[in-house]
Amino acid sequence: MDRIKDARIIGLIEQIGAHYRSNISNRFLRPILLQLNIDKTTWDHIETLTEKMEMYLYQGFHLDELYRQIAACARFVEVARNNMLPTLRNKMSAMPSTNDKILRDMAASNFKANLQLFADQLNQLYVFLVEIDRAQAVKRPAVYTQIQELYNVGRLLVGH
Repeated sequence: MDRIKDARIIGLIEQIGAHYRSNISNRFLRPILLQLNIDKTTWDHIETLTEKMEMYLYQGFHLDELYRQIAACARFVEVARNNMLPTLRNKMSAMPSTNDKILRDMAASNFKANLQLFADQLNQLYVFLVEIDRAQAVKRPAVYTQIQELYNVGRLLVGH
């Protein structure tokens, strides 16, 4: 299988990573994120997609790996929606007071919208990859149809 080197995909992955690092996994929210019940493999896939893109810029991305990373991020979105959003303000207020209280409060206030934007970007990436996958799948089944973790990825990202 060819590696994905599409500029639209690379640009979107760069956007996803930048948004995740600055608005989801920033210094204010990371301590709470790490308390979520998410396995190490899922965290590794999230980290690869959002922080280690330079490893793939020249060689391209493996489609099946990108799909698994999207599925991991979708699981993260679901867990964060269900287990972090309801208690985020309480957990943030229990943190030691610092000079950055206003920034910490802003991170908490905007987390829901930022998590939704992250989910929307992931969904857009997934749709683009499926388009490419279908176009390449002339004499074989599309890769996404063979990865069980993807069966409910849309539901996890949309939140239904």
